[in-house]
Amino acid sequence: MKRVCLLATLIAVPVVAFAAEESYVIEPTHSQPMFEIQHMGGFSSQRGNFGKLSGKIVLDRAAKKGSIDVVIDTTSIRSFSTVLDGKLKSEEFFDVAKFPTINFKSSNLSFDGDRLVSASGDLTMLGVTKPVTLKVASFTCGEQPFNKKPMCGAEATATIKRTDWGMNNSLKAASDEVKLILPVEAYRE
Repeated sequence: MKRVCLLATLIAVPVVAFAAEESYVIEPTHSQPMFEIQHMGGFSSQRGNFGKLSGKIVLDRAAKKGSIDVVIDTTSIRSFSTVLDGKLKSEEFFDVAKFPTINFKSSNLSFDGDRLVSASGDLTMLGVTKPVTLKVASFTCGEQPFNKKPMCGAEATATIKRTDWGMNNSLKAASDEVKLILPVEAYRE
């Protein structure tokens, strides 16, 4: 009987540990990445967004680990000016014909209790990969009030220098520093 109990315990331990990991798929309608850049030396802030993205988030809040994999469709960039959209899509900036996606991958997540507070990973843009840390705010998990599905949401931010990825054009008109804002809603698989 003791052997049966020991065997049952040994079998149950990996199942319990595995059950703590939760996988979420990013819901694109409410997860549109935005950017903000200073124009003409700070006379104004120019903003825009990307209308299409996909991704997956894996969280194990008990073990304080997980991963994030986000793919942003650069062809969906919107500045709310068709002239500027064309320029941003050109070889001068995002070169969307050659680089149709921006990717962020992280397996280095930081938690405060069971709340995600940052994600350090690699941002690939224009064929260049550099480390970036996203600061995570408003991290919340629970039941979505309308469809009753389990979900998590947050807003992640970082400030990068676009020249680190080779985006060197129009530095007199638009600052090198770009604030990235990524609101995320994701449903558990």
